[in-house]
Amino acid sequence: MKILILNGPNLNLLGKREPSVYGTQGFEEYFMKLKNDFPDIDLHYYQSNVEGELINKLHEVGFTFDGIVFNPGGYTHTSVAIGDAVAAISTPVIEVHISNTLAREEFRHNSFVGPKAKGIIIGLGLEGYRLALEALSRSN
Repeated sequence: MKILILNGPNLNLLGKREPSVYGTQGFEEYFMKLKNDFPDIDLHYYQSNVEGELINKLHEVGFTFDGIVFNPGGYTHTSVAIGDAVAAISTPVIEVHISNTLAREEFRHNSFVGPKAKGIIIGLGLEGYRLALEALSRSN
């Protein structure tokens, strides 16, 4: 089984950015833990702050991988194009958010990705990625 974890803008700053909201652990460290915890999954990771690069990555793996765990960051609420890219691929996508976006500013309550995703996990911190991996591994 081959799964991509795809992170959008500003998630490269995890561990440094607003630790009261996003925690103090960097994602690369957490990713290594996930790789150890899911040895039967061929796990890949990609992060970009650029909308087009995220779309290109979705297109690149969206017909060959078994699943995508996607935190589109702020593009969740603004990018029709990313939502369209998720709709265009056959690989199932689970949208993940570290913070509870519904408890934050009103503009964060809308997602252009969620309606096209297999599921959404919000507000459970980094553990949301683990739950998404478990869900994808059970569904294939």
